[in-house]
Amino acid sequence: MDRTDFDVSRRAVLAGGASTAAFAAVSVPAAAREDTRSLTPPPKAHVSMKVNGEAQSLELDTRTTLLDTLREHLKLTGTKKGCDHGQCGACTVLVNGERINSCLTLALQHEGDEITTIEGLGMPGKLHPMQAAFIEHDGYQCGYCTPGQICSAVAVLDEIKRGIPSHVQEDVAAKPQLSNFELRERMSGNICRCGAYSNILEAMEQVAGSDA
Repeated sequence: MDRTDFDVSRRAVLAGGASTAAFAAVSVPAAAREDTRSLTPPPKAHVSMKVNGEAQSLELDTRTTLLDTLREHLKLTGTKKGCDHGQCGACTVLVNGERINSCLTLALQHEGDEITTIEGLGMPGKLHPMQAAFIEHDGYQCGYCTPGQICSAVAVLDEIKRGIPSHVQEDVAAKPQLSNFELRERMSGNICRCGAYSNILEAMEQVAGSDA
């Protein structure tokens, strides 16, 4: 037999592959090719919480984070979405007086909780002392991280006042000291790409001094 009888051109191989793929596509059951929009919708659940002093009752996709609830459902866009992985602190809010990264927690986990966002701390004309101090000391540049920085700063001073220890204390049983080093350590979870850290520290020290 002539060897040339078995020669196959590149064009023939490609044509054969395309024919096989086309056959496979038309042979797939219609149910498997159904538009995904017709699938069962995700489960929803009811959650009630108090946000900035106002009662909120919401029906949410069970996968909705607290951050997306605040921004997308309650239109409180002061809380920022930064890394969405809990590493930058831009989404920091206060839950029952304690600071958390709202991107890392589901809204359903906060049934009955009291949430305070940057809008709840103060507004133009009636600023929170920390907000006023940030303005006075230029504790921001682009301002994107500022809401989270301020919420975290307020919580940090409260933590120290209540005697909650930090990782930099030699004796965790002792009362934490209001030092430059202590403030820096506690604020390390909030990142400022503009590098306004020294100004933020000055604002915190001013508020801490006024509360003393």
